[in-house]
Amino acid sequence: MGILRFVLLVSLSLVLFGLKTTVSQPQQQAQVPCLFIFGDSLVDNGNNNRLLSLARANYRPYGIDFPQGTTGRFTNGRTYVDALAQILGFRNYIPPFSRIRGQAILRGANFASGAAGIRDETGDNLGAHTSMNQQVELYTSAVQQMLRYFRGDTNELQRYLSRCIFYSGMGSNDYLNNYFMPDFYSTSTNFNDKTFAQSLINNYTQQLTRLYQFGARKVIVTGVGQIGCIPYQLARYNNRNNSTGRCNDKINNAIVVFNSQVKKLVDRLNKGQLKGAKFVYLDSYKSTYDLAVNGAIYGFEVVDKGCCGVGRNNGQITCLPLQTPCPDRTKYLFWDAFHPTETANILLAKSNFNSRAYAYPINIQELANI
Repeated sequence: MGILRFVLLVSLSLVLFGLKTTVSQPQQQAQVPCLFIFGDSLVDNGNNNRLLSLARANYRPYGIDFPQGTTGRFTNGRTYVDALAQILGFRNYIPPFSRIRGQAILRGANFASGAAGIRDETGDNLGAHTSMNQQVELYTSAVQQMLRYFRGDTNELQRYLSRCIFYSGMGSNDYLNNYFMPDFYSTSTNFNDKTFAQSLINNYTQQLTRLYQFGARKVIVTGVGQIGCIPYQLARYNNRNNSTGRCNDKINNAIVVFNSQVKKLVDRLNKGQLKGAKFVYLDSYKSTYDLAVNGAIYGFEVVDKGCCGVGRNNGQITCLPLQTPCPDRTKYLFWDAFHPTETANILLAKSNFNSRAYAYPINIQELANI
């Protein structure tokens, strides 16, 4: 590790330890008027509850540490965007779009759906879900709803939306539940790592442009984390391709290709392709790598096993209904085979908010202040 990187990690850990892993009380006034969320199970907070899908988390012990109990969040407590909303000063968590009624839409909505991807067919192996294209369409319908509260004045609505933050975290399932599932999908036959990433970027560009056309001006776009190192992959490859228990480098290498293209996309969009918009790229690969490699600095004692699950690394089968999880979730980086714990989510949200360690070209606080 280089000296500069070491100093950065130590400085960041001191900041995080000073703040603990709790989010302070929300401010009286939120820093932005609304927050709109697009993504997959990492940030889904209940949209999949009524869908015929295996990608659901509306049963105990999911939500065991969440104030409202089991809600459909795929972790033990708060998700990344829950923590982010609190840091931004929202008094309440951003609700799932499936449950929003009336003027509550003016504070934002969460459109995320477990198993969703940039490609429409991604996640079909798990059942029903709401793809990114569908999430964008739901958002456009929400804009039409909001227009009523602005008496049909599109300019006023545009000014309002231009102050809001839009969060988009997509791509993980396009690899886990598509490209690297050759028995179910043909993408690995039709594409290689580079051409598949480019195909995703082409689709993603259209989706983000559609959000822009319907008011998005402050947009957070996340890269994909180090998913070759999640408990599911460690359990799956431990006794096959990888007897040492190391990460699945084949998946990680493909993710690196995709993430580099996402960052380049952010650069293009910031250089005038979408006039008046500001995009921020979050390097989820680097941030999740740092949490795993330097787990002890952040208080983690277990970085390769799920707190709740079945089989090797608690990653062969995800957390089952009424299963007893590990007693101290704060010591675990992963909650189950795929998803981080609340503690990890909060650490990541804080680091992205007021630091450029993983945020490019500016951090979230700077984006909010534009």
